[in-house]
Amino acid sequence: MDDAELRSIAAKRLKARANFYNYLWVWLAVSALVTLIWFLSGMGYFWPGWVIGGMGIAAIFQAIDVFGKHGVITDAAIDAEVRKLKGE
Repeated sequence: MDDAELRSIAAKRLKARANFYNYLWVWLAVSALVTLIWFLSGMGYFWPGWVIGGMGIAAIFQAIDVFGKHGVITDAAIDAEVRKLKGE
């Protein structure tokens, strides 16, 4: 893998990380907004929990995508898989 490919992969990963952090700010803002609406409407059943929880589930999956162990398939990994398929 040459430097241009590595730079491209690194740029994509950095963009994904920045998008994740932006999503966290949006999640915080939406959570505060729906909680404020709930509070001003007389409280009662805490329905904002559904919004906050749903966005939280999305944040978990996005975090797995951004920080999980995945990414570049190296030549060494391909060679190891070929050896495994050959029964070596």
